[in-house]
Amino acid sequence: MKVFDVFSGAGGFSLGFEMAGCSVIGAIEQDKWAAETYQYNHKDSKMFLGDIRQFDSDYLKTNLTDKPDIIIGGPPCQGFSICTKNAGDPKDPRNSLFKEFIRMAQIFSPEALVMENVPNIIKAKTKSGEFVVDIIKREFANLDYNVYYKILVASDYGVPQMRHRFVLIASKKELSHPFPNAKFSADSNDETSLFPEQNLRKTPTLWEAISDLPQIEAREGSEVMPYSSEPQNDFQKWCRLGSKELHNHLAMKHTARLVERFSQMKWGESVSDIKDERLKQMKRNGNGLVSETPYDQNNRRMFPNSICHTITATFYGNFVHPYRNRNFTAREGARIQSFPDTYVFLGKPTVLSKKLLMREGRTGEAYLCQYSQIGNAVPPLMAKAIAENLVNQLGNGDKK
Repeated sequence: MKVFDVFSGAGGFSLGFEMAGCSVIGAIEQDKWAAETYQYNHKDSKMFLGDIRQFDSDYLKTNLTDKPDIIIGGPPCQGFSICTKNAGDPKDPRNSLFKEFIRMAQIFSPEALVMENVPNIIKAKTKSGEFVVDIIKREFANLDYNVYYKILVASDYGVPQMRHRFVLIASKKELSHPFPNAKFSADSNDETSLFPEQNLRKTPTLWEAISDLPQIEAREGSEVMPYSSEPQNDFQKWCRLGSKELHNHLAMKHTARLVERFSQMKWGESVSDIKDERLKQMKRNGNGLVSETPYDQNNRRMFPNSICHTITATFYGNFVHPYRNRNFTAREGARIQSFPDTYVFLGKPTVLSKKLLMREGRTGEAYLCQYSQIGNAVPPLMAKAIAENLVNQLGNGDKK
């Protein structure tokens, strides 16, 4: 089936659908570096670089090679309003980029659409008290789509992290089981499943996901480097299939003080657990005074033998390697997101804040860095499970 990814980012969603046998014919992305990453890894897909609102229906129909069977994407629905101040509720999806997702459905009338977003959207209400998801459901229903939504857990599909995502499927055909069953369990401590009747495999742990990568220290590594060991398990073999060299495995340039701070942390501890006064977090512009603000979620050392916490757009500052005194590299984050090593991320590894870059006139650097591209992505293995389940039913004409 032909797929159009209309909020593509770096392409995790598209990759999952490609893994399921789909052909991704096009993508829309407004961030330059994310679009370059996407195009590098999806060379046969037509990239529309720019704000989705600038592409009218005639332009898209003319420049897209085929009519898509499925449209996918993660339109920002919360706190993202394109209405003028006081002209509407910013939490109302009809005032957000969600309406562009609906516009794509109106233009192409695909067999199905798959939308991904943050789990909290299921609790969000408009100023009038109406649930956002009820509005979204109604908008699709008005276009004669059957609508289903659920919070999916990425570790259920082999992704080694605690990631929960809201997924909505709008389908012209009624689906008997719109969402894929779990195939893995993060609760199992053995290679054999704790749930043999469900035939669940063990979700890879954090260490099982990254232990074969070169064990570099802070300031070490490279954008391109050789592997230093053989893969040690099936997940690592899958990640390295077809990859002759390693990309994006460059450690951050931590100061000696920060490296020493990390060295004081045990598994599960964060900056707020540091006892040595010399190494505690300082107040910004506080003339050397120790900050009294807790930083429980900042630079926490991960447990190696469990799945990782959620990889976010700022994961370069969230997590400390389980054994090395540094944050994760972009490649380690990509492994935890279930990107194969053949997937190369372009752009700079990290950048300063967008506001600071704009203030300094450095507009050429005000794009999504590798870490943000990875953290924003839909985990490919979760996307693959969604795609396989959906395509199987659409292809077979499955009815309730």
